[in-house]
Amino acid sequence: MSLKPQPPQPIPTEIAAWGAKHLTTDSPYRLVGDTLFAQFHDADFTDLYHPEGKPGLSPVFLAFVTIFQQLEKLPDRAAANALVTRLDWKYALHRPLDDDGFDASVLVEFRQRLLDHAAESRFFTAILSQFQAMGLLKTRGRQRTDSTHVLGAIRALNRLETAGETVRLALNSLATAAPAWLQAQVQSDWLKRYGSPFKEWHLPQGETERKTLVNQIGVDGLHLLHAVDASDAPTWLRTLPAVEILRRVWIQQFYTDGVQIRWRTPEELPPATRAINSPHDVDARYSKKRSTIWVGYKVHLTESCDDDAPRLITNVEVTPAPIADTDMTDTIHQHLAEADRLPATHLVDAGYIDAEHLVTSQHEHQIDVFGPVPVDPSWQARAKTGFGTADFRMDWQAEVAYCPAGKASQHWRHEHDDHGNPVVHIEFARADCGTCDVRTACTRSTQRGRQLIIREHDRFAALQAARQRQQTPAFQEQYALRAGIEGSLSQGVRRCGLRQARYVGEAKNRLQELFVATALNIIRVSTFLAGEAFTARADPPFVRLMNAAA
Repeated sequence: MSLKPQPPQPIPTEIAAWGAKHLTTDSPYRLVGDTLFAQFHDADFTDLYHPEGKPGLSPVFLAFVTIFQQLEKLPDRAAANALVTRLDWKYALHRPLDDDGFDASVLVEFRQRLLDHAAESRFFTAILSQFQAMGLLKTRGRQRTDSTHVLGAIRALNRLETAGETVRLALNSLATAAPAWLQAQVQSDWLKRYGSPFKEWHLPQGETERKTLVNQIGVDGLHLLHAVDASDAPTWLRTLPAVEILRRVWIQQFYTDGVQIRWRTPEELPPATRAINSPHDVDARYSKKRSTIWVGYKVHLTESCDDDAPRLITNVEVTPAPIADTDMTDTIHQHLAEADRLPATHLVDAGYIDAEHLVTSQHEHQIDVFGPVPVDPSWQARAKTGFGTADFRMDWQAEVAYCPAGKASQHWRHEHDDHGNPVVHIEFARADCGTCDVRTACTRSTQRGRQLIIREHDRFAALQAARQRQQTPAFQEQYALRAGIEGSLSQGVRRCGLRQARYVGEAKNRLQELFVATALNIIRVSTFLAGEAFTARADPPFVRLMNAAA
């Protein structure tokens, strides 16, 4: 399909008259129609299309339809219908009253085109840049980040269901690709076992019966894999995605020596970051955060939070569900740097901070990562009556530590902790600690002297400075701004379905969240330009009453 760029058309007269009368100043559709839509040109997106072929619809037009679709949580068919029936959509997209719209399948093809050309963030970046040019996003201001779960667009399956559904998916795929070949491989009881979806209430409840079914499914899957790998089978069958999924799931769920097969014990299963939980979305992963358990993904939103400016989402990251927040801090900073949208202060919760981030973010990007760091975990520091790490003086050049009583350390060794971080292991002499008057406030060991394990010099200094800073009222006042990102996540959930995946696969869900973020940015700018600047939420009446009486 090719692209024949067309110049932007003005809003049709009858639609313009209707919009001037009925669209409020804070309407996102008015902002798009009056300001944004005409700023984008098809000619800037010709690289997404083949030079020859049937002319396709305007990518700018389809991008804004997709944004509106996310704005209202509409499926493809409803979005295509809205363009025909909704005057506010026609105003925003400069369409005439008698426009007949397009087939809903065009939206599927458009999303796939963006993915095929690695252009999923193209429109998010372009619209955000437009807002930046309007002076709505400050350079080197404040930004904040938080994450939330995203439920995969799949039914949650247990291990038995996963195995059965994987065989069923492979059989359906082979029945379409090579029906004659599959007919020769099918066993008589397969139709009864794999003819309908595997659901818990259809499965046997007794433990013995379930074990028998699991073993039979394992044998059936292994039989199918051996048939596909046989020398007389078409070699291209091995490349079918459903067959590859079957092969991966069987490696994860079963142990086989080539002929015999058995169900793996829980201890033999792969980690959550690798385990396939459904053959219908092999990227969706299991995770648990406090009381929330889900199979799917995690989305990280970063937004600006400067005074007298709208809260604009500046970066979106989508990861498998088990990936820890702390693993994403450097990635977020790198992507913000590439887009020239780095903040001077980055407000985050404790999940995004460690000593490494405090140093690297400052040195590489000149970012002050602002948030609570882990406190000294030693019992001495927790008790607040003993001597914690901060009470020891470090002579880094001489590689000697001095305890509160003035004794010098005996050993200073450079090592690595369980996570691979370089640390310093410090030991004090048993003789010095054994005769010390404040021994009980320093160590409980009767066999050796006090020991410390601390980070290397720059990491240690940054961590200690951050621990001191977070005890101050000024820190608490500024860190309170981070809580605002919770409202953004809530708005994304309620308005755009942020926590529910529409599509299958990590790449498609990242595309979805980028369009969600774009929709939220348009809402916020339209509200801001209408004069409704951000204000803190008013206290409830009861709180105001009690404060007045105090």
